[in-house]
Parts: sequence; structure tokens; C-alpha cells
Amino acid sequence: MHTNKPNALPRLAAGLLAVAGALTLAGQAAADYPERRIDAVVPWGAGGSTDNMARSLTPHVEALLGTDIVINNRPGGTGVIGTSVVLSRPANGYSLLYGAENAQLYPILELADFDYGALHPVSLIGQGIVLIVAPTGKAWDDFGDMLAEAQARPGELRMGDAGAGGLPSTVLAMLNAVDELDVRSVTFGGDGPAITALIGGHLDFMPMALASAQEQIRAGHLKALAVLSTEPVEQLPDVPLITEFLPEMETFLPWGPFWGAYVHPNTPDAIKATLESAYAKAIAQEEFQAFLTRNGASSLNLQGEEAEEFLARWQSVTAWAMEGAGSAKVSPETLGIPRP
Repeated sequence: MHTNKPNALPRLAAGLLAVAGALTLAGQAAADYPERRIDAVVPWGAGGSTDNMARSLTPHVEALLGTDIVINNRPGGTGVIGTSVVLSRPANGYSLLYGAENAQLYPILELADFDYGALHPVSLIGQGIVLIVAPTGKAWDDFGDMLAEAQARPGELRMGDAGAGGLPSTVLAMLNAVDELDVRSVTFGGDGPAITALIGGHLDFMPMALASAQEQIRAGHLKALAVLSTEPVEQLPDVPLITEFLPEMETFLPWGPFWGAYVHPNTPDAIKATLESAYAKAIAQEEFQAFLTRNGASSLNLQGEEAEEFLARWQSVTAWAMEGAGSAKVSPETLGIPRP
């Protein structure tokens, strides 16, 4: 008995045509990119080092791309909230993240189940110098004086913090890995509000990027007690090195915060390439290089495999330092992070 069955060939042909059409449209969209403004998220408050860097670099990128990049501050959760916003948006290149180093520690601190491996690094922009700063009214001349008072009054000094995994808490973990610094952490949504609290006398000290602290140091509102480096900083040649007080800190150095621009990993390759080219050229421009120098930062300008290698090494050094200090909630070994 003969049964009439629907012919699958027309449906298959239609499906193939639909796929081909979608690929054509996607390719055309990538070729025309950008056709409208780009939204950029800074997962920290206004006035901090990441925000300052983003607002200095962005005009150069806008000129190269021929479109506006609108920066939105979305602080909270040590950057998790803002980073999650970009991860949740379409992978079309119109949502960008300006992130600091914190995401590389999210799994270690159980803040999130992702790190920068969940995003595509358009460019790693620059790396900063870290200072330990205090209000100028403090009687301390240097970090040695502060350390002595902190150890004489355990749990009393107030340290400005940005939450677990932020720069201050990471530096505190390193210090506690080689000595004992028992202080009270006071958390803020970014460097800007913390600086206001420092100047107002509501905090005693804070580890902070030079990019955030430098203007207030020049104005005489803050003073640097030590720099986390093995080499003097050109902008602050008279500030002592942390190794003068804690020689064992050299194990973790050089170390510092870094800034990068990221997009969703499923963004079309052509759009990734367009962004990478624009950011590489923008970072290399003399005006932005001067901004980095003024703020005690060095240029990275890394894309592709070089960016991936940098992220992996920074995560390895920092995660295992935190493990040694007893501040890692999850062992780096459990997460497959190799020892440096």
C-alpha cells in the first residue's frame, strides 16, 4: 500500500537558506559595526582608578570607531554586579566592560563562579602602582610607624576596603602572609568614596592605586606611607618601598592592579578584531600614555594570547599568595590554578 509522505527536501532546503541568510546578516552586521553607540559598564563608583582610566581612554577609542561610548557606573559586589550585566547582554559588541583585576579572584573568594575566562579580553590596558596611604593629619612618617601602632592596638585601626577580592583586601592578605596586621575593614563601593572618608578622618589608612591617590597626595590631603614595589616610583621618589619594612614582601612583587576592556565571548570575531584594533591604537596614543605615566601606571596594551597569558599569571601569583595568608575560601589547587 502506498502512503503519501511529506517530502523533507523542501524543508531541508528552506532550513539551509534560513541559516545562510542568518549568517549573511550576521556577517553584514559585523562589517557595518559599529552602527550605533556602545554601552560601557564600569563596575565601580565614579572617581576611582578604573573609572578615571576608562574616561581618559574612551574619547580616543570613540574617535577611532566613529561612535559614542556611554560609560555607566554599576558598583556592587566587588565588581560582580557590573560584570554580570555585560555577561547577560547580547553578544553583539555593543556592551563593553571596563574591569579591574578583581574578577580573577571571584572563584577563590566564592564571590562568583566565573573569572575573566568567561569574557573575551579586547585589551589589557595598563597596570598600576600600589601605595599605602593615610590622611596627612596622621602622626605616622611611614609604614613602619603605622605597622607598630596597628600591632600595639590590634583590631582598632580602620582600613578602607572595596570588599573581598578588592585591591585593599588582597594587599592585606599579602601583608598578613609575611607579618601580622590586624585591622578593621570598612567597605566602600569604590576609591572615590573611600578617599572622601580618608580625608574626613573616618579611615586611618588604605592600600590604593597611585592613579586614585595621586591628586590628593599632590593637594596635601593624603600622604603615602609606602609603595608596593622593589623600585622607587618616579612620581614619588621619596616614598619608601614596602620591602624596607617587610623584606619578605619581595616574593609577591612586582604586583599591582590592572585594567582591561572585555566583551561577551560569543561576540563575532570580526567585531572583536575591530575593537582590538581600535583599543590598541588608542592605548598607544601619546596623550593616553602620558595619562598612564602621570598616574604611576605602565602600559600593557595586550591582546589575544598575550592578554590570556597575563591574566593566567596574575591569577596564579595572587591566588596562591592569598592561600598562603589563609584568606582564600577555595584552594587554587581545587580550581586548577597552577602555582606560579
